[in-house]
Amino acid sequence: MEIAYSLASEELHPREMVRAARRAEETGFRSVWLSDHFHPWIDRQGQSPFVWSVIGGIAATTDLRVGTAVTCPLIRTHPAIVAHAAATSAAMLPGRFALGVGTGEALNEHVLGDRWPPTDVRLEMLEEAVAVMRKLWEGGQQSHEGKHYRLENARLYTLPDEPVPVMVSGFGDKSAALGGRIGDGYIGSAPDPDLLRTFDEAGGAGKPRFAGIKVCWADDEAAARRTAHELWPNLGLPGQLAQELASPALFEQAVELVEEEMVTGMV
Repeated sequence: MEIAYSLASEELHPREMVRAARRAEETGFRSVWLSDHFHPWIDRQGQSPFVWSVIGGIAATTDLRVGTAVTCPLIRTHPAIVAHAAATSAAMLPGRFALGVGTGEALNEHVLGDRWPPTDVRLEMLEEAVAVMRKLWEGGQQSHEGKHYRLENARLYTLPDEPVPVMVSGFGDKSAALGGRIGDGYIGSAPDPDLLRTFDEAGGAGKPRFAGIKVCWADDEAAARRTAHELWPNLGLPGQLAQELASPALFEQAVELVEEEMVTGMV
């Protein structure tokens, strides 16, 4: 087991993210993971830098392993562009980069005015997107005519020496099963044994798996609880709300119903 350090782009300036990664390496961490958002969840978090620029800064200043947790290659960003960014990142971080992918949230994916599809369609899109990216990583000129994506005479000239590992995020049975079938590993928001079992049974046995554990530190527990509730009340939202609400303003309204205990039970 390895404990990696998670950099929340929703509340950290990009320079602070690079400094935090360097400090994490100094204190013994060997890996960092970065969230990939267009918006923060709520305005109080206050940041949302472009993840690929931050990865470049970390690559230039550390020897850490780096991964995205997670990138959505479906709507806001075409999988060909994600494949390009991931290939360059992997070339800068030889053997030390992994691309985490998932089906995303309306919060980030609606910004170009595109339709926000239901979950089953997004899972279908994710499977095709991963296939498109892997085709580009093979090198040479590539074309693709699929249900959701088109690729015409595209070639990535800058490629890493090794294929980019694709870690699939899974928060439900269908996504965990998809991860087991097409992914090189699994990313979950928590170490859920049922989802891990689903991942394994779908073909993921023996593949790496990652799970998030959220921590808030302060001089006393009450202060830590207040901070967690003030900055991350969205953790207490139930069900599919986190995937369906389309703006930080809507999240601000929803989290008015979230009590401190609803957050701190998860932190």
